[in-house]
Formats: sequence, structure tokens, C-alpha cells
Amino acid sequence: MTSREIIQRVLAHDHPPRIGLTFSPYEGEPRICDTAGMGPAADPNFQAKRWKDGQGGECWVDEWGCTWRRLEGKTLGGEVIDPPLKTWDDLDTYRPPTLADRSRYKHCAEVRDKHQDKYLLGGVPGCAFNVARYLRRLETYLEDCAAEPDKIKRLNRMVNDIVLTQVDIYAEYGADGITYCEDWGTQERLLVSPRMWHEIFKPDFERLLNHAHSRGLTVWMHSCGYVRDIIPPLVDLGMDLFQFDQPDLHRIDWLAQFHGRVTYWCPVDIQTTLQTGDEAVIKAKAREMVERLGIGGGFIGKDYGDNMSIGCDPLWQHWAYEEWLRVGTFDPAQAEVPA
Repeated sequence: MTSREIIQRVLAHDHPPRIGLTFSPYEGEPRICDTAGMGPAADPNFQAKRWKDGQGGECWVDEWGCTWRRLEGKTLGGEVIDPPLKTWDDLDTYRPPTLADRSRYKHCAEVRDKHQDKYLLGGVPGCAFNVARYLRRLETYLEDCAAEPDKIKRLNRMVNDIVLTQVDIYAEYGADGITYCEDWGTQERLLVSPRMWHEIFKPDFERLLNHAHSRGLTVWMHSCGYVRDIIPPLVDLGMDLFQFDQPDLHRIDWLAQFHGRVTYWCPVDIQTTLQTGDEAVIKAKAREMVERLGIGGGFIGKDYGDNMSIGCDPLWQHWAYEEWLRVGTFDPAQAEVPA
């Protein structure tokens, strides 16, 4: 059974021969990775700008027009320090990036051919929030959610329109699903009230999910932080998969109530379990995740991609991988698990 077939059965809760796995190489040796990704090529007309600010920071401008800054050697990402939409009048003349230009995706045919045995995911920048919040800068955007909700809806819809076009393009090139990052939570609560989320943001989630499903694509959503308030409505809307790096923040037993309706794609918790550096603790959590979330389908184990930022020894994640191979293999004859 190929990786693609295994993930299809994981998502369908159709008794796959093993859990899904998406791991990068460890000490030069490959590990199982059931997925592959595709995305737009660089815009040849966009000239990237990067510079050092002389204070330990690296700055750059992305194709959305946002100016970012990060601390060199300490973080992979950064924060927007200068947004393109400084006033709402700027939205009238704003020119978004060319992500809806099909010429940027011609190489995707080769990606599909190269990874016929993998579950292929097309990357989109978010449902809307993940991009829109940076175009105004986060703190201003959140204020606008309360003061200017209609303008926020207009901005969100502009982004959502681009994403829906990307869905069509990926479907044409044979992708199996789409994936995006959209961080909605602090460690304690949503960034907006549940009521505000339902009124302002839920319609675009519904629009994206309905359109992707109509094109035969699944939807995989990453979100950091505490997002428990929006998990049930997103499950009801048909979200196929949640990617949580902190599953313990919601409690594994709480997440398990949706078993059979949604899939989880997670490492062991990066801020609690993984940080113990304790092999027994990490392996026990890996077993719990399979037992609660993965029997009969519904779970994909992964590694966290930025060991440096969280001070993690890669060995700690390898312990989870070893345990997931051991307890998450249900039918070795079909699972294509290396000896």
C-alpha cells in the first residue's frame, strides 16, 4: 500500500495498516514521509529585498508588501514591522500578489509525476486571517475587528478569493488536498471572541471548505495556541484535519471526542512533553496519541520542523518516531514500514 493510499484511509478512518507519518531525515537517514508538497513558483516580476538593521535583526519585504523583521540565529520567522495597508484608503489601490496567476504553477505537473505514491498537498497562505492580519499589522487588525467589521470582511474576502483560485489550480494539477497555517490562539484563548469569530470569520471558512471539497480536495489546517472554541464548529463545517503542535493544550482525551470525524496531525506536544527530554515520557505520550486518536484512522505523527527555536535535541523527536512505528503499525504486510 502506498503512502498516498495510507493517508487516504487515515483521513477516511478506514482502518489503515498504520498511522500516517511525516518525518524528515534523522542523522542522514530517511524516515517515513507520506506526504509531498507543491506551491507557486516565485513571481519573476517581484524583486525580493533583504537587509540587516544593524541591531541583530534581518528585515525583508514579502510579495504581499509586508515588511518583516527577525532576530538572526534565533528565529526562522519574524514579525511585521511595517504593513502595506496603513489606512483603509490604501485598500482601494492595493495590488495583491500574483498567486492566482496559473503560469506560476506549471511545474506542479512535474511534482505530481515525481510523487505519485505520496499524498500531495498544495500550499495556500491561509483561509484569510493569516494574511489579512499582517496587511494591517496584527494589533491594528484586531482593533478593526471591533471598530470596522465590514472593512475587515472586505479585506478577508479579497484574500479568500485568491485562495479559492489556488484551490482550482491545485485540483487541476492533481493535488489531493490543501494545507495552510492560521494561528488563532494564545496559550489561554482565541485572539478574538468566539462570537466575533462566528460573525466575521466563519463564513470564509465555510466558503473555502465547500469549494475545496467540491473540487475533491481535503483541507488541512495548522493553528497554534488554544483554539478549542472553534474546533467543534470547524468539524461541523467539514474540516478534514487539524495540525496542532500543542495537542496537550486541548487535552488528548478532549480531542478524541471527534474521532471518526476529523484527523489530527501532530508531534508530541512541543511545549510540554517534548521539552522533558525524557524518553519514557515522550514514548508514553506517543502511545496515548495512537490509542486515543489513531485506532482505525484519524492520526498522523510528525516531527516539529524548528528544533533550534524550541531548544530541542532531534533525538527527542526520534524517540516519538520509533514508538509510533512500533505501536502505530497495525498491519505490517501492507504498511511499507522499513525493517
